[in-house]
Amino acid sequence: MKNNRLHNVGLVLAGAVSTALLWHAFGAAGATSNADTYKQLNLFGDVFDRVRADYVEDPDEQKMIEAAINGMLASLDPHSSYMNKKQFQDMSVQTRGEFGGLGIEVTMENGLIKVVSPIDDTPASRAGLQANDLIVKIDGTDIQGMTLNEAVDKMRGKVGTDIILTIQRKGRDAFEQKLTRDRIKVQSVKYSIEGNDIGYIRISSFTEQTQEGLEKAMAHFRTTLGDKVKGYIIDLRNDPGGLLDMAIAVSDTFLDKGEIVSTRGRHADEAQRFNATKGDLAGGKPVVVLINGGSASASEIVAGALQDHKRATVIGTRSFGKGSVQTIIPLGGEGALRLTTARYYTPAGRSIQAKGIDADIVIEQELPPELKGKDVSTEGEAGLRGHLSNEGGGEEGGGSSAYVPEDKTKDVQLKAAIDLLNGVKVVSNVKPKTETTGKDAPAEATAN
Repeated sequence: MKNNRLHNVGLVLAGAVSTALLWHAFGAAGATSNADTYKQLNLFGDVFDRVRADYVEDPDEQKMIEAAINGMLASLDPHSSYMNKKQFQDMSVQTRGEFGGLGIEVTMENGLIKVVSPIDDTPASRAGLQANDLIVKIDGTDIQGMTLNEAVDKMRGKVGTDIILTIQRKGRDAFEQKLTRDRIKVQSVKYSIEGNDIGYIRISSFTEQTQEGLEKAMAHFRTTLGDKVKGYIIDLRNDPGGLLDMAIAVSDTFLDKGEIVSTRGRHADEAQRFNATKGDLAGGKPVVVLINGGSASASEIVAGALQDHKRATVIGTRSFGKGSVQTIIPLGGEGALRLTTARYYTPAGRSIQAKGIDADIVIEQELPPELKGKDVSTEGEAGLRGHLSNEGGGEEGGGSSAYVPEDKTKDVQLKAAIDLLNGVKVVSNVKPKTETTGKDAPAEATAN
């Protein structure tokens, strides 16, 4: 397996903030900047010096600088941010698959913290937190005014300590939820055998441990099932993503050749293409991929690659639509910059940014009585303020129902995947709309 991991870029951050040093720092890197840019940098330096000299209390200069940097990055897109030294260390631990906290993937929306998805078998999932929940207070403190990183930092803490989140959920009044922090050891891959001859693989996030876990699962199926295995189900529902190289490795597991994904940045010479290597661990057996409105980023890379190569049938509902790549840029011991540096494209050249991956066979879950009539859908990337547009144009969408029943016997998407691998004709349970009239069209999405 090739090592396709993107290399982090090391930069040296100029630590000074006076007008003269700002000129020096930005002038050295931006020879093409015009005079207006330098005037604005002068203005920033003047404001900083005035606050430092005349504010009613002695200001925390480091906090001011971090706030200014975060404000700058927040104006770009929802996924670019600054991490101080502690936050960078926390993120590094998280991508290794073990960290302390609640086990919840979140984003910032309209000044509030929005749940993308809880991670399986964590305090957040056990407490019943759901995709699309809004966290409005942490231990009684309003979220408004906090950055995403500040809010995440507050939710983390010593193992065994309690935290109270105030939640807004569609269809009910705001309520408080008490959680106990725990050491989160993310088992990113879980597996089981369905119906005695189908390998089921659940990937909850893409960490450094994911490919190892997937290969362990495939080895178990080979040993246990041998040649009688009918096929494999890869469950990516409510998987918020993670490391790009792990998405490439997972896709490569089921492909013998061809492009997996390409990334295209601001400049044409920055484009990168990642290709599969020979060796399909599934031996050509049929594959079904399950997605929904909580499937984002790395999940969409896998679903898009296997779909474009017609290596898998995608079942479920439209994915989240996060089609951008964030590069982590260490800043010389002063934390790191998480910067959106590229969009990614499926092998067929599709950008799914703010659009998502559409399922080949659309299957909506049957909602339990307590959720009927309520909106359980994610708005997707297109619903995030300041999101990058899709370069291909056209109508933006993304996002869909993120509900998955805990009881497998009530999981109609999983049942459809099992039926398909057993040779049963499976059709969409949702009537698609025609592109020209918007009227209901015959629901004939079937598996071959």
